Amino acid sequence: MSTAAMIEKMTSAGSRARSALAPWAPIPLRLIVGYGFVQHGFAKIARGPDTFAAILQSLGVPAPHFMAWVSILTELLGGLAVLVGGMVTLASIPMAMLLSVAIFTVHLPNGFSSVKLLTVTAAGPQFGPVGYEVNLLYLACLAALVFAGAGPFSLDSFLKKRDQ
Repeated sequence: MSTAAMIEKMTSAGSRARSALAPWAPIPLRLIVGYGFVQHGFAKIARGPDTFAAILQSLGVPAPHFMAWVSILTELLGGLAVLVGGMVTLASIPMAMLLSVAIFTVHLPNGFSSVKLLTVTAAGPQFGPVGYEVNLLYLACLAALVFAGAGPFSLDSFLKKRDQ
Protein backbone atom coordinates (compact mmCIF):
# COMPACT_ATOMS: atom_id res chain seq x y z
CA MET A 1 0.00 0.00 0.00
CA SER A 2 1.39 3.40 -0.94
CA THR A 3 2.01 6.13 1.62
CA ALA A 4 -0.73 8.27 0.06
CA ALA A 5 -3.23 5.39 0.34
CA MET A 6 -2.25 4.80 3.99
CA ILE A 7 -2.71 8.50 4.81
CA GLU A 8 -6.08 8.51 3.04
CA LYS A 9 -7.21 5.45 4.99
CA MET A 10 -6.10 6.96 8.34
CA THR A 11 -7.75 10.30 7.53
CA SER A 12 -10.99 8.60 6.58
CA ALA A 13 -11.02 6.53 9.78
CA GLY A 14 -10.25 9.65 11.83
CA SER A 15 -13.13 11.53 10.20
CA ARG A 16 -15.56 8.71 11.02
CA ALA A 17 -14.36 8.63 14.64
CA ARG A 18 -14.72 12.40 14.94
CA SER A 19 -18.18 12.24 13.40
CA ALA A 20 -19.26 9.61 15.93
CA LEU A 21 -17.95 11.70 18.83
CA ALA A 22 -19.15 15.09 17.57
CA PRO A 23 -22.55 14.97 19.32
CA TRP A 24 -20.76 14.65 22.66
CA ALA A 25 -18.68 17.83 22.19
CA PRO A 26 -21.19 20.16 23.91
CA ILE A 27 -21.01 18.26 27.21
CA PRO A 28 -17.59 19.51 28.40
CA LEU A 29 -18.49 23.01 27.19
CA ARG A 30 -21.74 22.96 29.17
CA LEU A 31 -20.01 21.64 32.28
CA ILE A 32 -17.21 24.21 32.40
CA VAL A 33 -19.28 27.23 31.30
CA GLY A 34 -22.22 26.34 33.52
CA TYR A 35 -20.05 25.62 36.54
CA GLY A 36 -17.96 28.76 35.94
CA PHE A 37 -20.99 31.03 35.85
CA VAL A 38 -22.61 29.39 38.90
CA GLN A 39 -19.33 29.67 40.81
CA HIS A 40 -19.03 33.39 40.00
CA GLY A 41 -22.62 33.96 41.10
CA PHE A 42 -22.07 32.13 44.39
CA ALA A 43 -18.86 34.11 45.00
CA LYS A 44 -20.78 37.38 44.66
CA ILE A 45 -23.48 36.09 47.04
CA ALA A 46 -20.83 34.92 49.54
CA ARG A 47 -19.08 38.29 49.58
CA GLY A 48 -22.42 40.03 49.77
CA PRO A 49 -24.35 41.64 46.93
CA ASP A 50 -23.66 45.06 48.48
CA THR A 51 -19.92 44.48 48.01
CA PHE A 52 -20.45 43.81 44.31
CA ALA A 53 -22.84 46.78 44.06
CA ALA A 54 -20.08 49.01 45.48
CA ILE A 55 -17.71 47.77 42.78
CA LEU A 56 -20.32 48.49 40.10
CA GLN A 57 -20.90 51.96 41.57
CA SER A 58 -17.16 52.71 41.43
CA LEU A 59 -17.23 51.72 37.75
CA GLY A 60 -20.07 54.17 37.12
CA VAL A 61 -22.70 51.51 36.42
CA PRO A 62 -26.20 53.00 36.81
CA ALA A 63 -28.49 51.48 39.48
CA PRO A 64 -25.60 49.46 40.95
CA HIS A 65 -27.67 47.50 43.49
CA PHE A 66 -30.21 46.47 40.87
CA MET A 67 -27.46 45.61 38.36
CA ALA A 68 -25.60 43.62 41.02
CA TRP A 69 -28.66 41.40 41.46
CA VAL A 70 -29.19 41.19 37.68
CA SER A 71 -25.59 40.02 37.32
CA ILE A 72 -25.82 37.53 40.19
CA LEU A 73 -29.09 36.04 38.94
CA THR A 74 -27.78 35.88 35.37
CA GLU A 75 -24.73 33.99 36.56
CA LEU A 76 -26.65 31.62 38.83
CA LEU A 77 -29.70 30.93 36.66
CA GLY A 78 -27.91 31.14 33.31
CA GLY A 79 -25.09 28.97 34.59
CA LEU A 80 -27.54 26.40 35.90
CA ALA A 81 -29.45 26.40 32.59
CA VAL A 82 -26.24 25.80 30.63
CA LEU A 83 -25.05 23.18 33.12
CA VAL A 84 -28.21 21.08 32.70
CA GLY A 85 -28.57 21.95 29.01
CA GLY A 86 -31.94 23.65 29.30
CA MET A 87 -32.90 26.65 27.15
CA VAL A 88 -29.22 27.19 26.33
CA THR A 89 -29.87 29.58 23.44
CA LEU A 90 -32.17 31.76 25.53
CA ALA A 91 -29.88 31.68 28.57
CA SER A 92 -26.86 32.57 26.44
CA ILE A 93 -28.22 36.00 25.53
CA PRO A 94 -27.98 37.67 28.96
CA MET A 95 -24.82 35.69 29.72
CA ALA A 96 -23.13 37.02 26.56
CA MET A 97 -24.31 40.53 27.41
CA LEU A 98 -22.80 40.23 30.90
CA LEU A 99 -19.49 39.00 29.49
CA SER A 100 -19.42 41.82 26.92
CA VAL A 101 -20.07 44.47 29.56
CA ALA A 102 -17.28 42.97 31.71
CA ILE A 103 -14.89 43.09 28.76
CA PHE A 104 -15.55 46.74 27.96
CA THR A 105 -15.87 48.09 31.52
CA VAL A 106 -13.20 46.11 33.37
CA HIS A 107 -10.91 43.88 31.32
CA LEU A 108 -10.17 45.71 28.05
CA PRO A 109 -7.69 48.20 29.56
CA ASN A 110 -5.75 45.23 31.01
CA GLY A 111 -5.03 43.73 27.60
CA PHE A 112 -5.70 40.24 26.31
CA SER A 113 -3.90 37.89 28.70
CA SER A 114 -5.69 36.51 31.74
CA VAL A 115 -2.42 35.55 33.43
CA LYS A 116 0.03 38.34 34.24
CA LEU A 117 2.74 37.07 36.55
CA LEU A 118 4.26 40.08 38.29
CA THR A 119 6.58 38.42 40.76
CA VAL A 120 7.09 35.37 42.91
CA THR A 121 7.48 35.96 46.64
CA ALA A 122 7.83 33.66 49.63
CA ALA A 123 4.02 33.81 49.87
CA GLY A 124 3.70 32.58 46.29
CA PRO A 125 3.11 34.12 42.87
CA GLN A 126 1.64 37.62 42.57
CA PHE A 127 -0.52 38.38 39.55
CA GLY A 128 -1.56 41.59 37.84
CA PRO A 129 -5.00 42.61 36.59
CA VAL A 130 -6.89 40.11 34.44
CA GLY A 131 -7.38 40.78 30.72
CA TYR A 132 -10.32 39.80 28.52
CA GLU A 133 -9.03 36.40 27.35
CA VAL A 134 -11.27 34.25 29.58
CA ASN A 135 -14.35 36.32 28.71
CA LEU A 136 -13.70 35.65 25.02
CA LEU A 137 -13.33 31.94 25.72
CA TYR A 138 -16.67 31.92 27.54
CA LEU A 139 -18.28 33.80 24.62
CA ALA A 140 -16.83 31.30 22.14
CA CYS A 141 -18.16 28.38 24.21
CA LEU A 142 -21.61 29.97 24.43
CA ALA A 143 -21.59 30.53 20.66
CA ALA A 144 -20.62 26.90 20.06
CA LEU A 145 -23.47 25.74 22.31
CA VAL A 146 -25.96 27.99 20.54
CA PHE A 147 -24.88 26.74 17.10
CA ALA A 148 -24.41 23.05 17.97
CA GLY A 149 -27.10 22.63 20.60
CA ALA A 150 -26.83 21.33 24.14
CA GLY A 151 -26.01 17.77 23.07
CA PRO A 152 -26.95 14.48 24.71
CA PHE A 153 -27.68 14.22 28.42
CA SER A 154 -29.25 17.67 28.32
CA LEU A 155 -32.63 18.87 29.45
CA ASP A 156 -33.32 20.16 25.93
CA SER A 157 -32.52 16.72 24.46
CA PHE A 158 -34.71 14.97 27.02
CA LEU A 159 -37.65 17.29 26.38
CA LYS A 160 -37.27 16.95 22.60
CA LYS A 161 -37.31 13.14 22.80
CA ARG A 162 -40.29 13.19 25.17
CA ASP A 163 -42.32 15.40 22.80
CA GLN A 164 -41.71 13.12 19.80
